[in-house]
Amino acid sequence: QVQLAESGGALVQPGGSLRLSCKASEIIFRSYIMAWYRQAPGKQREFVARISEDHIQSYTNSVKGRFTISRDNAINTVYLQMNSLKPEDTAVYYCNAQRTLSPVYWGQGTQVTVSS
Repeated sequence: QVQLAESGGALVQPGGSLRLSCKASEIIFRSYIMAWYRQAPGKQREFVARISEDHIQSYTNSVKGRFTISRDNAINTVYLQMNSLKPEDTAVYYCNAQRTLSPVYWGQGTQVTVSS
């Protein structure tokens, strides 16, 4: 059974940094586009960042220059390095895996809270 396990969420002060991790099991990881989404209280889930099979990255405008997505295919893990965090980054962050003609997979989420 495919599993995506996120970790790294925490309470952090504004301006601080966190690194989220998502480890995938039971998929051919290197063939999947991996992404991070987030959902703040009372809001819809939104796209944050994506990395393709050949490591091409894309970001939503609000995190450009502050967040970096990366992947390590050797250990089936995708990361989200988050710097200069703001209170509006507070959300549950979800890992996502997708590829053409395959189901889309989601993790259970990890809570990030940015507050002083």
